[in-house]
Amino acid sequence: MKIAHGTFVMAADGGKALLFRNEGDEKYTVLKTLAHEEITNPPTHEVGSDRPGRSFSSTSDRRSAYSETDWHRQGKERFARRVAEMLEEAAEDNEADLVIVAPPQFLGSLRDHLSVSVKRRLLAEIEKDLAHHETDDVAEAISRHHEKNEAQ
Repeated sequence: MKIAHGTFVMAADGGKALLFRNEGDEKYTVLKTLAHEEITNPPTHEVGSDRPGRSFSSTSDRRSAYSETDWHRQGKERFARRVAEMLEEAAEDNEADLVIVAPPQFLGSLRDHLSVSVKRRLLAEIEKDLAHHETDDVAEAISRHHEKNEAQ
């Protein structure tokens, strides 16, 4: 995909988000980092301490267990809301387009929190986990996404 000068690119996963702006042009993408946010999100078994609760039926001696709270998943949801806020702030300040690069599961969570103004400016959603990669890898994924869409 060829992205214009000034286009915002968000590379994120469940624990790290990088917001870039294309300082290059449509031919040569040069991503400049504008914001970087990272959280510590330990697995649920390291956070939770109790077993799930039990429920007793009032008409018999049957019992059933409540499902265990997935603290790790809740942390990812909170982070998805924060990433959506970062995109909203970027969209407020500029009229630039947006590209999101994220793994499929996180992308699904993120979509639930995106505002209408962000969705209107969204050029592409690329389902790749590149938050821990070099900026050149992100730029290459955007380019490949364009080539793949042109071939179809």
